[in-house]
Amino acid sequence: MSQFWLYLRLGLDHVLDWQAYDHVLFLVVLVASYTFSTWKQVLWLVTLFTIGHTLALFLSVYEIVKVDANYVEFLIPLTILVTAIFDIATAGKRLKNTNFNLLYFTTIFFGLIHGLGFSSYFKMIAAGTESKFWPLIEFALGIETAQVIVVLAVMILGFIAINIFHISKRDWILVTASIVIGIMLPILQRSYLAL
Repeated sequence: MSQFWLYLRLGLDHVLDWQAYDHVLFLVVLVASYTFSTWKQVLWLVTLFTIGHTLALFLSVYEIVKVDANYVEFLIPLTILVTAIFDIATAGKRLKNTNFNLLYFTTIFFGLIHGLGFSSYFKMIAAGTESKFWPLIEFALGIETAQVIVVLAVMILGFIAINIFHISKRDWILVTASIVIGIMLPILQRSYLAL
């Protein structure tokens, strides 16, 4: 049982670590345009991101898929930037006619990319273990628990901004996405130069 808590904690710490803020920033822009009244869509997005993320961990750890870490380090900030730009482009607009299938597919794909980013870390911490299956599940549970914490925090902050401070939903989305873009552009540039 102590192994379960060890890997669960490692997954939690890896997402909630301030030095690993890129994962948090992706979740911020993924759900910034949603409120508690649209919790079903948020649940779908987060679940699909989790599926992609966990699938990538499995594929990488069992060496079914091998991707150069430099490409992954470039693609992660790119996914964050694309999601933030989407938020800005759709801020204040009703998305009733949006093709949610494309949005869901994109979220799974971005989950795959982010999962590949965690795979090298997991391989390093699980190097001495005989079976990687259960530690991988435990680590993934820790990551996903941390993601739920981040998503709830973003939605609570959005609720406070919109309902208590009377900031328009459009302005909340624009400011949040703009801050994330401002953080991501230098990271994207550095990762591009490292290719």
